Amino acid sequence: MATTQVWVLFVLLSVSLAEEVKLNYKPATKPVRLFTEEELQRYDGSEEGQPIYMAIKGVVFDVSKGKEFYGKDASYNALVGKDSTRAVAKMSLNPADLTSDTTGLTEEQLQSLDSVFEGTYKAKYPIVGYTAARLLNADGSPNKDFRPEDQPRFQTRDEF
Repeated sequence: MATTQVWVLFVLLSVSLAEEVKLNYKPATKPVRLFTEEELQRYDGSEEGQPIYMAIKGVVFDVSKGKEFYGKDASYNALVGKDSTRAVAKMSLNPADLTSDTTGLTEEQLQSLDSVFEGTYKAKYPIVGYTAARLLNADGSPNKDFRPEDQPRFQTRDEF
């Protein structure tokens, strides 16, 4: 009889503890997501109350806290709502540079890109997702070089 009572007590405590843990669980951050070019365009700062997103090197950042720079009619608004890797590398707002294409960039421009990517964007802004181009090759196959665990404030379990 004592064994049965201990077992019942154990089950009740386990269920109670599980419920308490479940109630107190809050994920650290929202899971990141995969953005198509069309989806990313929706976050260009033109709609009040909507977050402002921009991508560099296929990583989508929420730059909303820099609204004075990236918001509607702000000086760097041209960079948001798209992957602006080339523009960041060249420190350019030329419409032709507002792309993820890094073909033909000089070594100095690539180093500048890495410096701004690491020192400014990864250090200041939360990662909210990745562009499809970051995760997939042109043929739709998975990009084997993609390593989500290398991204700050990001846990692999949150990805998909």
